[in-house]
Amino acid sequence: MTDNTPSDPNTVVLLKNVHLTLGSEAGPVNILRGIDFEALRGETVSIVGPSGSGKTSMMMIIAGLERPTSGQILIDGREIQDLNEDSLALLRRERVGIVFQGFHLVPTMSAIENVAVPLELAGRNDAFIQAKKMLGVVGLDHRLTHYPAQLSGGEQQRVALARAFAIEPKILLADEPTGNLDGTTGEHIIEQMFKLCAEFGTTLLLITHDPDLAARCSRSVSMADGLLSEVTKSEAPTARAV
Repeated sequence: MTDNTPSDPNTVVLLKNVHLTLGSEAGPVNILRGIDFEALRGETVSIVGPSGSGKTSMMMIIAGLERPTSGQILIDGREIQDLNEDSLALLRRERVGIVFQGFHLVPTMSAIENVAVPLELAGRNDAFIQAKKMLGVVGLDHRLTHYPAQLSGGEQQRVALARAFAIEPKILLADEPTGNLDGTTGEHIIEQMFKLCAEFGTTLLLITHDPDLAARCSRSVSMADGLLSEVTKSEAPTARAV
């Protein structure tokens, strides 16, 4: 029997002995080699390490977008590694926001439509009301009907932030969210992201190569060759690699 009880009642993300092995022409490739990780409600955790170390694969597994070869994953107390695709999609719509480096907006939809889509899929009758509200929060209430091609990179990432937070997520997964932005614009995006996480009590898992940005999180973990290790921990709130 699987023990699916987190070590802390405030645990939002829990990975136990997670492995990911993918096939290749040269044979099996071990992407993740036994990841143990725990993050608490409202915690901000940076994930650092060289390219190809497994950071994005770990995040995709947490989002239910990649299935582990073995191991246990709990999201907000629910074991997810054996859920079907419909259940995983529902989990993301209700609990997980995702922000990518490349924005991932639908080019044929306006800003408000991009934000409203996940709300509509979740059956929200107020999808466009909430979308307009969140775009206002990120300072884009004057760009509601603009399409991605009509927006700057910073504006597109703010639309992506609005979309991610429209569901008031328990978890935000951010993979190099400022990688395509200049320094000043990226700083504004980061400020908004941390502010929204604090406002909603959202747990932030942030992949970054920027040591200064990593240091702004309450904790930092490092990944190398598919293995995770603790780097730094602030005094509050506490959470740990287990």
